[in-house]
Amino acid sequence: MTTTPAPPRRRTVHSGGLPLAVVEQGDPARPTVLLVHGYPDTHRVWDDIAADLAADHHVVRYDVRGAGASGTPRDRAGYRLELLAADLFAVAYAVSPGRPVHLAAHDWGSIQSWEAVTSPGAEQRIASYTSLSGPCPDHVGHWYRDRLARPTPRHLRQLLVQSAHSWYIAAFHLPLLAPALWRHGLARHWARLLARREGVTPRPGHPQPTLARDAVHGIELYRANFRPRLRHPGRRGTAVPVQLVTLTADRYVRPVLSAGLERWAPRLTRRTLRAGHWSALLEQGPAVAGLVREFAARTEAG
Repeated sequence: MTTTPAPPRRRTVHSGGLPLAVVEQGDPARPTVLLVHGYPDTHRVWDDIAADLAADHHVVRYDVRGAGASGTPRDRAGYRLELLAADLFAVAYAVSPGRPVHLAAHDWGSIQSWEAVTSPGAEQRIASYTSLSGPCPDHVGHWYRDRLARPTPRHLRQLLVQSAHSWYIAAFHLPLLAPALWRHGLARHWARLLARREGVTPRPGHPQPTLARDAVHGIELYRANFRPRLRHPGRRGTAVPVQLVTLTADRYVRPVLSAGLERWAPRLTRRTLRAGHWSALLEQGPAVAGLVREFAARTEAG
């Protein structure tokens, strides 16, 4: 007899004056896996992976500030990385107060998760961290500085290649342009674009009905954080075990950007997945779930 999975449970966690929409699946007595989505998504981008992991984990997702059913900051300052990290810790404490969580994150979810993982004492609340397609901006700042300090032909080629793949960051800093694109066509054609470029099949909940609004709000993530962190990168190391999953077909985050990451994350495990930026989550969910499950089990075993 086949048992129908229990429907996701919903709750609200408050952080910094904003309500965060939280979704839980699986047995709360099991180890908790916290999944953090990126731009311009909501928690629904993790649907397949969450369902897989919920068979033997307590799985938690939430809409980050400015996205989905969560609250929206009143101004750009409300999107700073330190506030995003505080949100993550608030959710982690609410859903697993007595036990550290296993964290997995994608894109901007990964960027803000690096902020949390490299916070002092993070290892008390985060048992492991699996990162997909979202580097720490401070680490990127040092990566650029190191190559500019030694401008060999190889280093210059790396700088040019990654900068070309990061063209959208500069575009997001242009006044009016990016919001107008999302409002007047890009959101409407987003599913078709993902299907053509990455073979992603649209499904219920993705793209989300709030995509245009979420994408416009999320532009402030880039504007509030990238320039300050790249100009004045901090020295953000972590004692948390980190699993870096490099997506070989990612059009935006190139593998070379993680060179020297062991400097900041000495307990680093590197894995590779043949997938694109979004197809990893939306078309290869079992593979990603397997990587998260295996790494969490290894860290649970000590």
